[in-house]
Amino acid sequence: MDHTRHAVNIDEIERAARRYLPGFLFDFIAGGVDGEAGLMRNRQAFARHRLVPRYLRDVSRRSLSTRILGRDYAMPLGISPTGPAQLFRRDADRMLARAAREADIPFVLSGAAGASLEEITRIAPEHGWFQLYPARDRAITRDQIRRAADAGTPALVLTVDTPVTPKRERHLRNRISVPFRPGPALWPRLAKEVLLHPEWFLRFLLGGGMEAMGNWAPYAPKGAGASEIAAFFFDQAFAPGESGTLCWQDLEACRALWPGPLIVKGILHPEDARRAASLGADAIMVSNHGGKALDAAPAALDMLPAIRHAVGPDYPLFLDSGVRRGSDIVIALCLGADFVFAGRPTLYGTAAGAEAGARKALSILRQETDLVMAGIGCTSPAELGPDYLTMGDA
Repeated sequence: MDHTRHAVNIDEIERAARRYLPGFLFDFIAGGVDGEAGLMRNRQAFARHRLVPRYLRDVSRRSLSTRILGRDYAMPLGISPTGPAQLFRRDADRMLARAAREADIPFVLSGAAGASLEEITRIAPEHGWFQLYPARDRAITRDQIRRAADAGTPALVLTVDTPVTPKRERHLRNRISVPFRPGPALWPRLAKEVLLHPEWFLRFLLGGGMEAMGNWAPYAPKGAGASEIAAFFFDQAFAPGESGTLCWQDLEACRALWPGPLIVKGILHPEDARRAASLGADAIMVSNHGGKALDAAPAALDMLPAIRHAVGPDYPLFLDSGVRRGSDIVIALCLGADFVFAGRPTLYGTAAGAEAGARKALSILRQETDLVMAGIGCTSPAELGPDYLTMGDA
């Protein structure tokens, strides 16, 4: 059943996901870290800006088409990686890939996904990018890069903003661990959630339970189940070993191995942006991990102008974190982004409405972006710039 079919905005899709999902899983998507000031900061950053319209212009013929990394996409929006989406709806990654293919936009497959990168490349050969979480066993990282190249993955997204697992207080309150393991302390809560959300539990059980992480299964111990593979992933990606955490040398090594477009995701400092570009990154995704990495970090949107200045006017620059409206997309483009990514909107849509829900979220954002552009007198994303912005009260 598609619980998003009557939604008119992303907030309503989020509310549909809240009703459908068990509370601890909704918190997994919606939550941030520590006191969650970063989540509010992302939204407040957009709210501080006002769009100044220019009227008496012919906006009857408009196009959202945007060219990045040598390819034209139907609109300046892509789907961000969103962790283990398979927990919220089985086959979620495949649904998101098909929705992105249909909408003609990029979809970044999470490194923690259930579907393998090879599957996503078959489903969406021109749209399915891959997020690389480097392993402390660098041989695994090298092999994942090889697999992506062999599969014809269009772009690789190296995520650099999670050197450690942060303190996620919603997980602590819900008494869940990452990876998800429903121990005895959670059983009373689970019993209540079964009664409140029977549709999700029935679908989860009939689907065979938790789906294994397809990109990590080949490296986990032989015979490992889905939970053991998830534990292996978290140990490899977030527990420093002899090789330490991710460093600039790893970016250089990744650049040497990967033949296609390389995007570095999670940059917030202008000097880091300049250095990543100098080491061969083809684009930078300015992001604070949607408020899920460092609670005291600035909003990605607030750092966008300084990073644009650091890398110059022609370097491909993307914005991720906090996007909920078409006006947010337009504001980010006015501030210097070439492209915008969002994760929670389509993840909420997929959770509450399967593939139709993902398409619904994308349709809402596309329509809003088109209407806002027309409303300020623009017919193409290429026309957007700081002249359309002013500051207001948050």
